Amino acid sequence: MVISARFAYLATFIGVCGHASSEFFAVLSGISGPEVSVWRYVLGSLGLVLWALAIPSARNLLAPVRDGGLYFILLSLIGVSATYLAFHWALDFASVIQVATIVTTIPIFVGLSNLIINGTGLSAVKIVTGVLAILGVVVMLTDGYLAELAGDGNTFFGVFLATFCAAAGSAYAVLVRPIIAKHGALPTTAISLAIGGVGLWLAVGAFWGIWVNPLNLFAREASAATAFVDPGWWILILALWNTTITQILWFGGLAAAPDITRASYLFFLKPVIAAVLAIFILSEEPTVLQGLAIILVTGCVVVELFWPRISTALRR
Repeated sequence: MVISARFAYLATFIGVCGHASSEFFAVLSGISGPEVSVWRYVLGSLGLVLWALAIPSARNLLAPVRDGGLYFILLSLIGVSATYLAFHWALDFASVIQVATIVTTIPIFVGLSNLIINGTGLSAVKIVTGVLAILGVVVMLTDGYLAELAGDGNTFFGVFLATFCAAAGSAYAVLVRPIIAKHGALPTTAISLAIGGVGLWLAVGAFWGIWVNPLNLFAREASAATAFVDPGWWILILALWNTTITQILWFGGLAAAPDITRASYLFFLKPVIAAVLAIFILSEEPTVLQGLAIILVTGCVVVELFWPRISTALRR
């Protein structure tokens, strides 16, 4: 499976939609902390591997490993295992608002990683739209939750984990790009997430004593917290939609995009998409500040994505 440059931004956007809805299904699963990351990436990577094996052109899953060797394995362990363990573990120490605000800075970390690794500079437009988008995200996520944002002395570790997640995940997206360009998005992402899933399984088992058994997927009972649906189904959705499909489109789209930093700016829409889902699914009413923040964030993303055309039109 190869994502063309023509559809790179669309693929990335759909991937962002998957990221934005992951919290809904994670909550419905009834599992929290590091354990949910294991379920998500063990089953999600399995879905990717089966998907790749079903496509003749993507069956050579070991090609990226043979080509990259230990470098590719370490990249997968840090970019997948450590990154997503940090994300879910951060929620045990910091609030959802804190973690969401920090993780949404991923586009900035992608730009910085691209600058450090590839020497690609940040234009003035990227800097301005990035700063304004972050401001909009902070306003939207913290409106009415300033006390929760402030937190207490126990939240520092959670904030650190969330920051590590944003930085490590962004560096991984930049470093894996040439490997995806050479071997394809599906086989590279599938084997990378499989390695990362095994790393998560071992780490959570060794340090938390939780050895996830996929055979117990449907062992939990439905309750009001799971909308009276077997939690196993929510875990499957989290794994297959929010991980299998989302990750191939997110990393594949970023790798295929002519400008990886520009494509990553779509991630700023994650809280906007989550807010829209809350409005239509949970019947929540947005505040005035949240509405203005949505306009600001969306406007900044649109300006950045279409800046080449906008600048040409302005020169005319």
